[in-house]
Amino acid sequence: MEVVTLDLEGVLVPEIWIAFAEKTGIEALKRTTRDEPDYHKLMAFRMDILRANGLKLEDIQSVIAEIRPLDGARAFLDELRDMTQVIILSDTFSEFALPLMRQLGYPTIFCNSLVVGSDGMIEDIRMRIENGKKRAVESLQSIGFRVFASGDSYNDLAMIHQADGGCLFRAPEKILKEEKNLNLVTEYSDLLEEIKAFIDG
Repeated sequence: MEVVTLDLEGVLVPEIWIAFAEKTGIEALKRTTRDEPDYHKLMAFRMDILRANGLKLEDIQSVIAEIRPLDGARAFLDELRDMTQVIILSDTFSEFALPLMRQLGYPTIFCNSLVVGSDGMIEDIRMRIENGKKRAVESLQSIGFRVFASGDSYNDLAMIHQADGGCLFRAPEKILKEEKNLNLVTEYSDLLEEIKAFIDG
């Protein structure tokens, strides 16, 4: 039996932190997992900026409320879920994800959570499990699933390499140069074809 695991941001919805950076005018917040391989380092960097600017969780959530899925994402996900089981594996946070999941038809998502102070400031992150994307794929394989994985960032590479099949989706040039053995697709129709070939194979 097959299951598909997908990244969220950059694959199905725009990058939340880039949208927030554009709203606040803080260019440094445009740095994402497409640029920084170390997720803990990236989040510490982001939280320092939030604290320095007095920005709270509710400020980020107000921007997320305006985000819409990428063009074609909902139709792609609907068609994919007619073909096979799908799990979104994301390093985002449950406090961010709900309005986005609503727009995508409530697919299953495994993500993390935030530690928020009484003043509404983000104090820390609570990872569900370290290296969660890869370990989720390993766990699915251990109970008899063949896994196809796709994403666009450094934090997706471990799950793609662990999976039985997979590809990059709209990944930046920097990653493409480092991961020459991974296929790249840029359209949902092509991603569906990759997945169909995997299932049929």
